[in-house]
Amino acid sequence: MSVIPMASTPDFKEEPPVSLWRDAWYRLRRNRLAVFGLGIVVLLAFTALFGPYLTPFDFLSQNLDARNMAPSLTHLFGTDDLGRDVFSRVVYGTRTAFLVAIVVTAIAVVIGVTLGAMAGFFGGWLDRIVMWLTDMTMSIPNLLLVVVINASLKSPISSWMESRYLATLNPFYRETIWVDFLLVFGSMALISWPPYARLVRAQVLSIRSRPYITAAQALGLTNRIILMRYVVPNALGPLIVAVSAGLGTAMVLESAFSFLGVGVNPPTPSWGNMISDGLRVWQHYPHLLAAPAAVLGLASVAFSFLGDGLNDALNPRGAK
Repeated sequence: MSVIPMASTPDFKEEPPVSLWRDAWYRLRRNRLAVFGLGIVVLLAFTALFGPYLTPFDFLSQNLDARNMAPSLTHLFGTDDLGRDVFSRVVYGTRTAFLVAIVVTAIAVVIGVTLGAMAGFFGGWLDRIVMWLTDMTMSIPNLLLVVVINASLKSPISSWMESRYLATLNPFYRETIWVDFLLVFGSMALISWPPYARLVRAQVLSIRSRPYITAAQALGLTNRIILMRYVVPNALGPLIVAVSAGLGTAMVLESAFSFLGVGVNPPTPSWGNMISDGLRVWQHYPHLLAAPAAVLGLASVAFSFLGDGLNDALNPRGAK
């Protein structure tokens, strides 16, 4: 009696689940404008880190025999009224812009996430106080607040540093650039945290009623562990989008405040004070205005494209 062989069943290999971040990266790569923005941001970050070491001239070196020269192979962006290489100053201004943007955004995110998460999770009187602080901060004009902070604090801090220098003879206290950076960091962070607080609060309000939060509370986990392990990580998607847009906004704000004389002051290069200097002579030497303005505009557009791409990648349901 012959035995009919049984057909062998094919071996199906179970595909590993696709993570959220890998799926988001796949969607981001398909967005050409987002990839373009990401490339420009990476290039600017590389310039901020290593550019000042690769420029042909020092950003402070003066050559009065080469003043107001037009762009050439020697001076790619020309020279200013003191004979300084504009390309080197724009490159160093990239470091200033990135430093201010990263530090200010980091401070604002820490403040906003902390207050927004606590307000959304606990609610009650804490939520009312945080929202009152948010509304009050957002109701004050940004420029007015920055001017008041700089006008009221710069002179006392500078006087204190001068007295410390006379007492210790430490040259660090003669570096007034740290006063500018301290005031810029503090004032810009003070006006930048409310949007992050509002965003995180709205995310936490929608997350805290979900079943896994109720299960964590039933297991007796503390509120701090629930916030750090379950609530805040699930609100990171929209926060990352906001941070990418906030970096570009911080760059533009720093340039605007430096343009008005309440940000980073000369001789430290900043795109804002370079635009301010070039605006006075742009009819005769347009390259002094065009170079920093073009780089600032390119950086702003790049962060905008990257932010839109991240929003579509991390929030596919809201993408058009």
